[in-house]
Amino acid sequence: MSEDEKLLKEAKKLPWEDRLTHKNWKVRNDANIDLAAVCDSITDPKDPRLREFGHFFKKSVADSNAPVQEKALDALIAFLKAADSDAGRFAKEVCDSIVAKCLTGRPKTVEKAQMSFLLWVELEAVDSFLDAMEKAIKNKVAKAVVPAIDVMFQALSEFGSKVIPPKRLLKMLPELFDHQDQNVRASSKGLTLELCRWIGKEPVKSILFEKMRDTMKKELEAELTNVSATAKPTRKIRSEQDKEPEPEVVSQSGASGPVEESTADVPQEIDEYELVDPVDILTPLEKSGFWEGVKATKWSERKEAVAELTKLASTKKISPGDFTEVCRTLKKLITDVNIAVAVEAIQALGNLAKGLRNHFSNNSRFLLPILLEKLKEKKPALSEALTQTLQAMYQSGCLNLADIVEDVKTAVKNKVPLVRSSTLNWVTFCIETSNKAAILKVHKEYVPIFMESLNDGTPEVRDAAFSALAAIAKMVGMRPLERSLEKLDDVRKKKLSEMIGTGDSSAVPGSVVVAQSSGGSLPSAQASDGSLVRKSAASMLSGKKTTMAAPVAVKKAASGKSVANKKGDGKGPKVSKPSEVEVVEPEEMSLEEIESRLGSLIQADTVTQLKSAVWKERLEAIMSFKEQVEAITDLDSSVEILIRLLCAVPGWNEKNVQVQQQMIDIITHISSTASKFPKKCVVLCLLGISERVADIKTRAQAMKCLTTFCEAVAPGFIFERLYKIMKEHKNPKVLSEGLLWMVSAIDDFGISYINLKELIDFCKDIGLQSSAAATRNATIKLIGVLHKFVGPDIKGFLSDVKPALVSALDAECEKNPFEGGAAAPKKTVKVNDSAASLVAGGMDGLPREDISEKVTPTLLKSLESADWKIRLEAIESVNKILEEANKRIKPNGTGELLGALRGRLHDSNKNLIMATLSTVGALASAMGQPIEKTSKGILSDVLKCLGDNKKNMRECTLCTLDSWLAATHLDKMVPYITTALVDAKLGAEGRKDLFDWLSRQLVAMSDFPDAVHLLKPCAAAMTDKSADVRKAAETCFNEILRVCGQETIVKNLKDIQGSALAIVVERLKSHGAFQENFDSGRAISTGITSKSNTSKIGKPTGYGAQRPGNRAAASRNVPTAKGSRQDSIMSVQDINIQSQALINVKDSNKEDRERIVVRKFKFEELRLEQIQDLENDIMKYFREDLHRRLLSADFKKQVDGIEMLQKALPSIRRELIEVLDILLKWFVLRFCENNTSCLLKVLEFLPELLDMLRNEGYTMTEAEASIFIPCLVEKSGHNIEKLREKMRELMKQIIHTYSAARTFPYVLEGLRSRSNRTRIECAELVGFLLDNYIAEISGQLKSLQFVASLTAERDGDTRKAALNALATGYKILGDDIWRYVGKVTEAQRSMLDDRFKWKAREMEKRKEGRPGEARAALRRSVRDNVTDPAEQSGEVSRLVTGPIFNRENYGHVEVHTDRVPLPQAYSSMGPTDWNEALDIIAFGSPEQSVEGMKVVCHELNQATESEGSALDDIVKDADRLVSCLANKVAKTFDFSLTGASSRSCKYVLNTLMQIFQNKRLAHAVKESTLDSLITELLLWLLDERVPQMDDGSQLLRALNVLMLKILDNADRTSSFVVLINLLRPLDPSRWPAPAINESQATRNQKFSDLVVKCLIKLTKVLQSTIYDIDLDRILQSIHIYLQELGMDEIRRRAGADDKPLRMVKTVLHELVKLRGTAIKGHLSMVPIDMQPQPIILAYIDLNLQTLAAARMLTPTGPVGQTHWSDSTANNSAPATHSADAQLKQELAAIFKKIGDKQTCSIGLYELYRITQLYPQVDIFAQLQNASDAFRTYIRDGLAQMERNAAAGKTPTSVPLSTPPPVALNLSPRQGPLSPVNTNQLNDSRNPSARAEPTSFSLPPSYSDDDKHGNAIAPRLTSYEQTALQQSLEDSRNDRLPSGVTNGALDAIRERMKSIQLAAATVGTDNRNRPLVQVNGNVINNPPVSEGQGTTSSNNTVQSGILPMDEKALSGLQARMERLKSGSFDSL
Repeated sequence: MSEDEKLLKEAKKLPWEDRLTHKNWKVRNDANIDLAAVCDSITDPKDPRLREFGHFFKKSVADSNAPVQEKALDALIAFLKAADSDAGRFAKEVCDSIVAKCLTGRPKTVEKAQMSFLLWVELEAVDSFLDAMEKAIKNKVAKAVVPAIDVMFQALSEFGSKVIPPKRLLKMLPELFDHQDQNVRASSKGLTLELCRWIGKEPVKSILFEKMRDTMKKELEAELTNVSATAKPTRKIRSEQDKEPEPEVVSQSGASGPVEESTADVPQEIDEYELVDPVDILTPLEKSGFWEGVKATKWSERKEAVAELTKLASTKKISPGDFTEVCRTLKKLITDVNIAVAVEAIQALGNLAKGLRNHFSNNSRFLLPILLEKLKEKKPALSEALTQTLQAMYQSGCLNLADIVEDVKTAVKNKVPLVRSSTLNWVTFCIETSNKAAILKVHKEYVPIFMESLNDGTPEVRDAAFSALAAIAKMVGMRPLERSLEKLDDVRKKKLSEMIGTGDSSAVPGSVVVAQSSGGSLPSAQASDGSLVRKSAASMLSGKKTTMAAPVAVKKAASGKSVANKKGDGKGPKVSKPSEVEVVEPEEMSLEEIESRLGSLIQADTVTQLKSAVWKERLEAIMSFKEQVEAITDLDSSVEILIRLLCAVPGWNEKNVQVQQQMIDIITHISSTASKFPKKCVVLCLLGISERVADIKTRAQAMKCLTTFCEAVAPGFIFERLYKIMKEHKNPKVLSEGLLWMVSAIDDFGISYINLKELIDFCKDIGLQSSAAATRNATIKLIGVLHKFVGPDIKGFLSDVKPALVSALDAECEKNPFEGGAAAPKKTVKVNDSAASLVAGGMDGLPREDISEKVTPTLLKSLESADWKIRLEAIESVNKILEEANKRIKPNGTGELLGALRGRLHDSNKNLIMATLSTVGALASAMGQPIEKTSKGILSDVLKCLGDNKKNMRECTLCTLDSWLAATHLDKMVPYITTALVDAKLGAEGRKDLFDWLSRQLVAMSDFPDAVHLLKPCAAAMTDKSADVRKAAETCFNEILRVCGQETIVKNLKDIQGSALAIVVERLKSHGAFQENFDSGRAISTGITSKSNTSKIGKPTGYGAQRPGNRAAASRNVPTAKGSRQDSIMSVQDINIQSQALINVKDSNKEDRERIVVRKFKFEELRLEQIQDLENDIMKYFREDLHRRLLSADFKKQVDGIEMLQKALPSIRRELIEVLDILLKWFVLRFCENNTSCLLKVLEFLPELLDMLRNEGYTMTEAEASIFIPCLVEKSGHNIEKLREKMRELMKQIIHTYSAARTFPYVLEGLRSRSNRTRIECAELVGFLLDNYIAEISGQLKSLQFVASLTAERDGDTRKAALNALATGYKILGDDIWRYVGKVTEAQRSMLDDRFKWKAREMEKRKEGRPGEARAALRRSVRDNVTDPAEQSGEVSRLVTGPIFNRENYGHVEVHTDRVPLPQAYSSMGPTDWNEALDIIAFGSPEQSVEGMKVVCHELNQATESEGSALDDIVKDADRLVSCLANKVAKTFDFSLTGASSRSCKYVLNTLMQIFQNKRLAHAVKESTLDSLITELLLWLLDERVPQMDDGSQLLRALNVLMLKILDNADRTSSFVVLINLLRPLDPSRWPAPAINESQATRNQKFSDLVVKCLIKLTKVLQSTIYDIDLDRILQSIHIYLQELGMDEIRRRAGADDKPLRMVKTVLHELVKLRGTAIKGHLSMVPIDMQPQPIILAYIDLNLQTLAAARMLTPTGPVGQTHWSDSTANNSAPATHSADAQLKQELAAIFKKIGDKQTCSIGLYELYRITQLYPQVDIFAQLQNASDAFRTYIRDGLAQMERNAAAGKTPTSVPLSTPPPVALNLSPRQGPLSPVNTNQLNDSRNPSARAEPTSFSLPPSYSDDDKHGNAIAPRLTSYEQTALQQSLEDSRNDRLPSGVTNGALDAIRERMKSIQLAAATVGTDNRNRPLVQVNGNVINNPPVSEGQGTTSSNNTVQSGILPMDEKALSGLQARMERLKSGSFDSL
């Protein structure tokens, strides 16, 4: 083993980095080889080894040793092929190394460096690549710059401009143009030309040419003429390769040319604006003195200043900035008095718009009105500048059509006609330059503007409007204009159709795309060249030699390691390798190199002898050479080197003929033997072979060799190469003999591989123009043999040949007659390459020319010119274009041309129509089969020309049809012909000619199944009035029968009906198609049972739609015998299906059907597609025998179908409701047909149907109503009185099923009908509604102005009906009717006045009272019995008065409430008094209730301002009003959520806001109503749909504010109780909508959180409102809440930190904190004696202990007290201690209040109360430590309070405080407290004062036999004492309810005894005083008899029992009753 081998072996053990940086170059070289092998073996791009290797290449590619460097590049290439885009992190450093070290190396090194660069690009490291290139082109060595430019060139040409940004390249090029090295300059030119291929010539010119020298400009200009190819990428980046595996390449012998390029290959259009850098112009503008100049007085200075701006703004791209001030200045200058200044300013604006584009949009909008206004100027310079600027603004994207609608509307209403027309012209330009999508969005806005402008008085404006409409039609089609065109007269319609040029211009925009995509297509030769990859940028120049090479991507594919297969570890799908792009041009190779490559293939001696100068040696050597070649078995690998050797030695300059012959034989052998013969070998040989052909000695061998070449590489390539050789060769024999060889080649191979256009051009330009006769004769022979293959059409290409040659050509063509398909090739081509097939023409092979460039916009505009001469010239121009194209054209770009010609088929000039028909025929002939796809329906317009009454026009049309038929085929024409035959406008003569033409075409056919489509129109024509048409149709029918066969005809008889069917059956019988026993009735029944397709073409028979013009055809009926047989057969069929259900609703989905129904009040007949859908629905849901009858064209069958429904009506009620919409559509069709018998039957059935719906409680939906009611209203003016009466009654019946309020709009729409009878009926119906349903339609009375407008009609009956209707309204409304009739003329007012007076007199005669009186009387009755209407309807009563309604039935209930029969005398759209307003709010719809709420708001405002008795009246109704509004909240919100306006929601919330702003009104609202309202408001606050409503954010804000007002002003006790109750989980049915995205628990949690927030707000102010609330009620609600939860649940929730529970505890804590131990005196509504004890007691004790511990109060008893019994042990000591402590606590609290400035008056009042109740208590004894001043202050305060009390003045805002304990055992120093009653508020002498209860603490104990005490009587009469005692005695033996203990009753009985003992002391002045209001009920004392005495009030007080107030007593009594009844269980 050598030293090197040892070294290498040892080095392999080293790490990669050490090996790659080893000092021995061989180690480094070996390491790079191994690294490349490892990278080749890696199949996963994510392999971690790749990340390790990436760092090595920075140094390895910069190796100083050239071979090592080359191997390093190999390793890098392998690495890049294996890696993915993650390798891009190493790109920058590696690319920099390659640029620094590799671009100046050996050619192979440079080539591999370029390959690596391209791989970096493939891995998306484009930025790093271009950064490296920027460094490379700055290299001082030109040798390094050229490869850099070349690799950029290759990258751009392979990857395209989407991957390689052209902007970067454009920045590099300018410095290369001035390079000192010519190779660099040449390469930069080539790169520039390549850029032109990608981004277009103009952008490159405008950016680069200004930076070039003039010489280079000229050179590039010359080169640019050769650049016409559109480029497309040939290579994809790696990520795209991963997404799309390389597609299979299917070799096709007949591949299409470049015409069939996919749209994806079209290069991207790059905007030049994006390629340039922005320029700041504001800074230089400041320096230029612009601002001073524009203010100058001289116009010239102003102009110069603006001109400077224009110049600065002319740059292509302007930097964005603040141009606001500039635009304001320019706006002033636009109106400058000097025209030159104005023009300059306008041009400056245009430049700014172009340079700023969308950054100038705001300023453009600002300036647009002034620019449009300026269009009034007539100066050409100014108008031109304005036009250009406006167009620039739009094209630059500063403006869009959607934003300028209002500006355009203003401009087209300008008083100056020039402004109007110019604006419309500009809008037309905008439309024409926009895309289809943009126009589709805005056409609805612009079409009405243009339609209005058509009525302008100025012709220019009208023409501009026509142009704008035509532009829209061409862009988006005719559909948007259909409705608008209905309003135009025929003249304008015709003019517009001429301008549009087509009936359906939707095809036009599509054709533009075709033109664009095809405009860049290449000749085939250029396309083939473009598909090859150029290595050198200089190769783009025409003077440079082109070197071709296969791209890197192909090499990669050939290596067999695709990325896809790598990733899948070889398991991925096998993708066939793409065919390699073969290199055609051979590179130079020296003889030495050839010999070195030859090796041992040929003996060296032979090669040496071939070089010999002795011809014999050469001949011997060549023969030896031939033998050796023939001995080689596998020639494929050696073909090129052998051919190169022969071309070198002996070479083509060999003089010896024998050697030449042998040499040609060898080449022929090689080309015929090798499986693949390279094209470069052909190129090497072709020049020499062609010269040998010219030599007679070698001609045979050379021609044979050429033929062999054709077999090897296809004749197309040989021909293409020979053209140039023969054209440029000096020997004429080469040309003539070459042409003769071509004759034999075409005879052998045919024309499928030859580009005929190039061949014919070569023959015309070279062969026939030659001066040599032999050449001309050879050319004539060549054309003759072409004639054999392509036919006589070839003569069309030879029209410009000399006459002498034409005769020779004709003679030669006669010798070679056209054989067509019989002329099969004799030889085949071995190569199967798609590039070898160059069929450029079509199936016939003749070339076709692309005329898209010749179809210019000018030509198309000329075809639409108003001048007929110009239109004629344009048509002739089209003919000339066809002639120049030899009547052989491609379809590219002809779409617009055909569209324009289509418009000329409707020209007013008949001669032009005939010229157009000829041109269309010529186009069809020239285009061939593609005409069918390109024409877009022009054939239908051609066929319409047969309707002309002139024979020559019809003959011309038939000639066009002949041309069309020759181009396409009859089967493609049949659909158009079928449509034309049923067109009534075609006329009898046209139909006859068309049938004759069809017969002529069918005669020549033996089999044509598509002719069956002609059967139906042919059968219909056999019943035509014209005998000629019938005869022609019969002839055609016979031909149809012959070519289709009898079976096909019989199968299609189902499409034929009526008399036509009978005739067809007779004809079939005559042809033997039917046997004798065949029943023709079966065919008829089949036609009836099957779906009728007649309506798809016209409506001659479908649904019996027989118009008057078709009655003659319908009168030819089938004989009656056949009809009877048909009936019998149908009845038999009916029997077979009787077992099925009449209506099958199994798959019915009514909601889906109704969703597509658009509600319209105006009647429109059903469209064709709607009729077809109806047919499908009827057949789907109705039984066969029923739908046969319903869909029959015979009205008798239809009547039978209705009778079937009528009989089955009781049993199919639900099914009918499900398909009611379908049935109503069918009724609409019957109404439209006007068949009296059928209509009478329909009107007989409909009332029964409506009665059934009413009985079922079904209400018609909006969709059903909009289907039927508009039709019924429109047809109600029928000319038959009987039908009118039935419809009148039916309309009144519908009101019961659908409601008057919703029917009223349909009736109003009927007032606009064109039929006088309909308007009369509708006016009478309005009167009926006013008379009977005034309350329901009161919200729509403003519409009476439509009725009033009818009083101005000419027709007397119409006026009379309108006057009668208004007179009825006057009867109901009185003089208020004048508010609704609108503006009327004096004459109308006079008529109305007379009619109203007459009505008043009539009412007096009939004793009906005065107009409007009935309404007022009814209002009074409603006011007295306000609940009557609600009581009559249970549902309505619940809805109005109940606080909670069921949301599930809400929608259904609303339907009924809308139809509650409100009082009929309500007089106006808006109610006029309070009670009527409440009724409207309660019972009206959301829209109607708005009027009621307006009245309520008005009344509230007035009452609030006056503060008199009016407010007292409103207070009485406050609860009812709020209840109505609370229920209305849900209705209005639900109504708005359906898409209606939120107006009603706002009114409801506003009315509630006004109510709750007033405290009196708010306090009058009951607790149940408040519960309903608060619940509703909180639910809608949480509803997620509200923000999406109209003004949703405002509604949410209003809901929030209203809720705050309620909490502030409503009764706080009710608010607390309601909110605490709402803390419980809410019933799911109360939510407005079901939960969609959240659970019910989540929703309840949100609701509880909201309730908690409300409680927090109330609790915060509890300290200041503690005396305003009823603590007993609040504590009761807290008790109920806690009891419902239970202790277990409370413990669970406490651990989970439950918000509702925590809130309840907080409220209880605050109450205890504020009231202290006195809180225990407010438990009268809590069953404190129940077992176990109520939970609330434990919480109160806990709070008292906690607060006492915090020294915030002193507890009243021992800590830990748990028993709250009313009676304790007889020990009085604890009681005495407790009472003393409580008194001290009360006094301490009062003194604390007095010491505070804010509460001092309250404290003094409470102290005064204490002194009055207990005068023996020494107040000042408690103030021993107080100052004298404080004592004096208290003494004075008490005196003042006493004076106030004597005067009857009591602070109304201060409630009475809780008195001290009931019993006090006073100390010896103090006497017992006197029970003196000083409560002035409860005094009967002050009835206006509110009764404020005084609460007492419960008495601890007392002794029945206490010898010291006399009972102190509370305020009870002896009657009450007796009653209570009796109650106690009676209840002793009552069975107690469950859960109630004897102890609880005993405690209450003891309490009652104490009350009895104190009853004797009640004074007489208190007998008649009412008890306090408890729970809203005032309890009055019953009368006292004289015998019942009372105990004297003079008894001294010895007992410790203090008197209790009424509230405590009533609380005890109430609890007693609850205990007896067991009502605590419910709590």
